Amino acid sequence: MDSIRVVIAGATGRMGQEAVKLVQREENMILAGAVSRSRIGEDVGESVGIGSVGIALTDSLEDALVQSRPDVLVDFTTPEVVYRNTELAIQYGVRPVVGATGLSQGEIHELEAMCWDRGIGGVIAPNFAIGAVLMMNFASRAAKYLPHVEIIEMHHDRKLDAPSGTALKTAELISREREEMKQGQPDEKETLEGARGGYKDGFRVHSVRLPGLVAHQEVLFGGPGQLLTLRHDSMNRESFMPGVKLAAEKVMTLDHLVYGLEKILDE
Repeated sequence: MDSIRVVIAGATGRMGQEAVKLVQREENMILAGAVSRSRIGEDVGESVGIGSVGIALTDSLEDALVQSRPDVLVDFTTPEVVYRNTELAIQYGVRPVVGATGLSQGEIHELEAMCWDRGIGGVIAPNFAIGAVLMMNFASRAAKYLPHVEIIEMHHDRKLDAPSGTALKTAELISREREEMKQGQPDEKETLEGARGGYKDGFRVHSVRLPGLVAHQEVLFGGPGQLLTLRHDSMNRESFMPGVKLAAEKVMTLDHLVYGLEKILDE
């Protein structure tokens, strides 16, 4: 396979910086462009602390797509711009690998249709940590047998959306395997609004935001006389990079968009 030319959007963010380092150290990838809302004109390598790489930061994704002619866009931006970025990439025939969360189901369906029309692959992954993907898979299997469940997700205090994309994806997978059923005491009353978390098909999803956390999730299953706990912890953002590498490679072989890293793990 020829080297994969990659543009990174959100290149100076915490995840984007790790993605820059990943592309620079992989022999089968070439950093073709870097997009950011800050440090415009600065060499992205200097910005992330790996020394000059000859790629200047720009605030225009369209310019980066036109000028560098990449194969793949890796997007770690924010919910308010991720849809437009992904749409723009597809319009230019660039395969999107999206880690930013905040896309609605309607927007995902629209992006799926765009990829089908262009005949190109795309990957949208709420979580690129392979261990987290396995946790979601195990949770969907457990829900068949232990339908009483709650999700607790914990992230750093700079995260913009709640619940996390990983929690929403986990809830979606659980709902496919479990009949909708309202849990707990039927006459339960919250004396503090929100104390029981968000409601999803009869079970609850809780979000914690604290400094010192990175990305963590527990899925708790309860049954008569037993409790099953599934937990995944990302201690640093490097934990997501093997999944990003896998997605950037696999997306070159796809002709459609997939939602969730689990869709490409065993291909």
